[in-house]
This record gives sequence, structure tokens and C-alpha cells, in this order.
Amino acid sequence: MIPNVSAMVRAFLMAIAPVFGGAVSAEISVTVAEFRQLSGWQEEDHQSALRVFLKTCSDMKPKDWRSLCALAVNQKNPKLFFEMFFRPVFISNKAPGLFTGYFEPELNGSRTPTSRFRYPVYKLPPNLPKDRPWFTRREIETQGILANRNLEIAWVDDPVELFFLQIQGSGRVRLPDGDVVRLGYGGFNGRRYKSIGAELVRRGIYQDHQVSAQVIKNWVKRNPVAGRELLRHSPGFVFFREIPNLPVYDGPLGAMNRSLTTLRSLAVDPRFVPLGAPVWLEKQGERSLRRLMIAQDTGSAIKGPQRGDIFVGTGNAAGRVAGSIKDTGRMFVLMPIQRAYTALLEPGR
Repeated sequence: MIPNVSAMVRAFLMAIAPVFGGAVSAEISVTVAEFRQLSGWQEEDHQSALRVFLKTCSDMKPKDWRSLCALAVNQKNPKLFFEMFFRPVFISNKAPGLFTGYFEPELNGSRTPTSRFRYPVYKLPPNLPKDRPWFTRREIETQGILANRNLEIAWVDDPVELFFLQIQGSGRVRLPDGDVVRLGYGGFNGRRYKSIGAELVRRGIYQDHQVSAQVIKNWVKRNPVAGRELLRHSPGFVFFREIPNLPVYDGPLGAMNRSLTTLRSLAVDPRFVPLGAPVWLEKQGERSLRRLMIAQDTGSAIKGPQRGDIFVGTGNAAGRVAGSIKDTGRMFVLMPIQRAYTALLEPGR
């Protein structure tokens, strides 16, 4: 039976708030589990998970995490390592778990504009205000606000794919000569993203269960004029930065500025899950998953203690898989033992 420690939640939240970067609600419930209660734990490839953990654990600031990272370097029994030094912690706000997928898009493009490649990928403008919203997507696209400022990284051939590139926040542009431009998140215009899928449902074009990224893309491409207007329903606009010297075979950079690993890297809400922490995921659905992930990324839509976004790879095939993932489940954060127990028992720690 999982011991319920809800009576000590406030002490726990006081202890973890500095690590998570801010206060969290006392309505959160916390329980500490045992590894035998994790479905699929015994069959997991712990060695693969440990390799991904080692990619980013040295960047974690707390001393206890850094100490465990040093111990992890030459572990011959990764499963025993996790079981000896961590405890699974279940953090919940009573909302059901929701797990989705994301990917690294690859677009066709050029370093110079042509009749085919005419949709620019922009880098962050200098002197963009940080304390107030800037121009909307509609204003940027229709008023030439960014034109003739030497802000174009590349030009691509598909405005719909460019829009979804902005949603993903990173990607690749494959040039005509075969070279690849790697793009990372550079900033945004201070405007919130509005769901295009929800707008199609509101208009009565689709029902909620019918909407997916591919459905949206297909509708926009079938209705090019109305489709461009639909995309402008979302006022948010993302800028990119070019990432040099990132090998083609490596994944995109996540929030920890390290390459993500397919089906091992997880985007989380860092208010509840420390970036770099191992996370045991039990996702339901057609593509059920029982796996030890590493929290190495964040996302504007990833909010809550039981919300995760699974990195599923690069390219169109990965995009189709990512678009099909929207499942319930649960996840446990693997915390160092002292962090999992002592913080609960000793208020103010």
C-alpha cells in the first residue's frame, strides 16, 4: 500500500518550492511509493535510462542531485542504483494524468527566398519588449513588420508546417544541397497561443474527438485562404535561433540545452518535477508505455504535476506518432531518498 502523506503536504511544498522555482498549491497531494508498485519496473532497460540521466544530471544545481550524478557514472547495475538511492514520489492535484507526444519537425527550405521557398523563419528581433506583448501573428504576417531587417534564418515552402514548427519550438530545415539547419527556440512575441483545434470545434467543423495535428494540417491545406486566417486566430508567434555544430543524428536541444532522446526525454512542469530528474511513466492508450524517462524539457502547454509530453523523434513519421498520443496515466518522480522522506517529516527543510 502506498503510504499517504497528505497531512504533511505543506511541509513538503515548503521544502521543494525553491527547487521548483516557485510556490505551489497546498491542494497538491503527495505519496511515496515503493519500486515494486511501479508497473513494468522489473522489465525496464535501466541502462538506457541511466545513459540519458547522465546527459543532464551534472547540470542540476542541488548538491544531493550532483552527488548522485557522480555515483551514476560507473554503475554496473543501474536498476540497483535507482532502487538504492531514489524513491518514487507521486504528486497530484487530483486532475487525471494527461500525456501527449511531440517531435522535431523537418521542413524543406533555402537560405535565400525563391518562388518555392517564400515563407521566412525569423530570429528574435533586437530590443523586443520583455514586459509587454508585442505585435500579433496577424500583424507580423500582414504588415511586414519584420521585413528588411535581416532577421531571416531561412525560407521554407509550407506555411502550415511553419506554424506547427512554431508550436514545437525547435526543428530542422533541409536545404536543397542536403545540408541541415538546426533551429532552437529563440523567444516569442508575448502573446498566448490559442488552440486552432478548439477553434475548429467552436465553428462546428469538427467534433473534439476528431481533432488532431494532421486533421488541422489537412483542413488548412484544403482551404488555403480560410486556413491562413484560421492560423492567425492564434496571436502567438515564435522566433528561432540557429544552432551550429549540432550533429544531424542528435536530437533537438531541450530546456536543459542538451539533446533530447527519443522515447526517453519528457517535457514536464518544472514547478513539480525538477529538470533532470528521472520520471517513471505509466501511459495508457493504444500505444501504452511503461518507461523510465528523464525530465529534460518544458512546454507552454505542459502544466500540472501529472502532465507530460513525450519526445518521439524527428520527421514526418514521428509527427504522425506524436499527433496520435493523448492518453491518461500516471507518473512518479524519482527523488533522492532524503528529499523524498526527510522533507516531508521535517517542516522547513
